[in-house]
Amino acid sequence: MKTLQSFVFALIVLFTTGFIHAEEMVTVTTEDTGVALVNPNMGWTMHFYSNVPTNYGSKLAPSDTLDDFPGLSTVFLRIPWVYIEPQEGKFNWAILDTPAQRWIAKNKRIAMCLTTSENWMKYATPEWVKNAGAQGTFYEFGKGRVAESGTWDPFFDDPIYLEKLDKFLAAVAARYDGNPNIEFIDVGSYGLWGEGHTHMSSRQDDIDIKKKHIDLYVKNFKKTILCINDDFAGHDKPGRRFPIMDYALSKGLTLGDDSILVQPPPRSWYHAEMAQEFWPKLPVILEHEHYGGAKARGSWDGNLLLKSIEDYHASFMSIHWWPRILLNENREIIDKINLRMGYRLQPTKVTFPKKVKIGKRFKVRWTWSNKGVAPCYPGGFPALTLKDDQGGIVSVLSDETLNLRDLKVGSPENIPTTQHESEFVVGLIAPTTKPGTYGLFISVGQRDGTPKIALPLEADDGQNRYRLGAITIE
Repeated sequence: MKTLQSFVFALIVLFTTGFIHAEEMVTVTTEDTGVALVNPNMGWTMHFYSNVPTNYGSKLAPSDTLDDFPGLSTVFLRIPWVYIEPQEGKFNWAILDTPAQRWIAKNKRIAMCLTTSENWMKYATPEWVKNAGAQGTFYEFGKGRVAESGTWDPFFDDPIYLEKLDKFLAAVAARYDGNPNIEFIDVGSYGLWGEGHTHMSSRQDDIDIKKKHIDLYVKNFKKTILCINDDFAGHDKPGRRFPIMDYALSKGLTLGDDSILVQPPPRSWYHAEMAQEFWPKLPVILEHEHYGGAKARGSWDGNLLLKSIEDYHASFMSIHWWPRILLNENREIIDKINLRMGYRLQPTKVTFPKKVKIGKRFKVRWTWSNKGVAPCYPGGFPALTLKDDQGGIVSVLSDETLNLRDLKVGSPENIPTTQHESEFVVGLIAPTTKPGTYGLFISVGQRDGTPKIALPLEADDGQNRYRLGAITIE
């Protein structure tokens, strides 16, 4: 009898403290809309400048920000140093800021690679650096160093060159490091086209030189993600671990690979193994070959492009051609890539009470999955928002005990799920919270309930909150 009395008393306590409700529970099962998501640390990168300034944004009208390209999140500005600082200390920032502001106005981000070696112009490193005493060499593309030619490289460890480069990077960092509009910056100062190789140019393959350039970027850029090209380890050397890449990863750099579909199968890429060291921690960035060139040499294959996303667990893929030609001729595969590239968070099932009492605790059970190939690197916490018929926010309930950064990723056929139970209370010591029936919205974002992550759900309120149904406050 004493045991039964204790059990009944415990039930009374649980009901009166609000931990158990007899009210009806509502379960919502969501469907993926298939929409392309634009989120931080992932997406398609459009090459506005691809070394040559006329490729590939030059044909776009100033008002044209490619809003029709699904999943475009980032605009890539890869351009030689000489165009930014044509005279020492005199900067042409407008060449970067003008296209950047067009996309920033659409809530997109910018990435940069500022190069010092190009095979189509004589001085990618400004000639004033050479005139200041920096040593270097002329070279013939594909053949190496020559006495005189139309292309010149600095010696990449020359002290005068490094001094001038350091000052240049300091100026770039003062303007862009930590700028929330900047997604990533390539270590573009070493090697041809900013890709970290010199086998087709001045042939300066030395690990100590490469470390000097990594160190210069780490010194100047302390907040923005830095990216190192896989060719720092050798343009066609397969393998997972390389000393220079281990060094870069130890300094917090992520991996970029510009070799996708440059050559026909089976040499469509080289460093998917290498990417396994990077993607669990940092977003991997891929660039496919110029689309027209890849088609001409028979190396283009849309299914292989999708496979590279899977193999590298990639968060970014380039738009490396005239963008609408690429889109019009590859729309089906682009749509498939958008379902897997980066992260894709979905609350597949949410169970919540139909009614809750002001000031009384209640529980929500939800099942989450990440349907992409990569973690949600910026992290995000699930939240529920109650809104009235006018769209006014009645209550914001965020759960800090579940960081969706920790969701596991899997294959398209085997996507892991995580079940979690959250506890909330509405209107505790909040006299402005009134009884009534309100719309219930789900979101992912900051700890304070600010939405930051787009989800593949219907009924978006325009701020990345998605309506689940209704809930009544008593």
